[in-house]
Amino acid sequence: MTAGVERRRPPLVEATPQTFSRYGQVVMPMEDGLPFGPDDAQLDLSRGTPRFYSMQLFNRGTVFRHITRHRQVTQCLGSMLGTTWKIGVAEADDHSDTPRLETIATFLVPGDRFIKLDRGTWHAGPYFAADSALFYNLELSDTNVTDHQTCDLAETFGVEFEFQPAATA
Repeated sequence: MTAGVERRRPPLVEATPQTFSRYGQVVMPMEDGLPFGPDDAQLDLSRGTPRFYSMQLFNRGTVFRHITRHRQVTQCLGSMLGTTWKIGVAEADDHSDTPRLETIATFLVPGDRFIKLDRGTWHAGPYFAADSALFYNLELSDTNVTDHQTCDLAETFGVEFEFQPAATA
């Protein structure tokens, strides 16, 4: 921890359609062949060319002090190979250039589901325990070039966030 920076440890909540609804959607496995409905990812890819790709990420530890948002697109993230992972999020707010600290939450995402972030939802992650993990990502082809706003929480608010350990059964 850096001197003068407050470390916050919000509770780690399992990502479910109910617990994650302020930030986007959790999409659970469903029977094949069902018609499109509200349990499917409600995507907005209308502002550019969609990009669906695989990422190899490396362990970033358990603390985040930067949080990012994309205002032009919904974003889907999921682990490959069933990896359980963590993400920090804050509610979208088109009227502010920084996240509202009181809306920052941390989630545990089991490997049997993926998340869809609403347009403008702030996010930090994925975070995971292994040395590296594979994820898929759906966003726009130029999201990380033209629609990538990051807030340094330590510099702006004097805080950083640490993920709580996942509960063991």
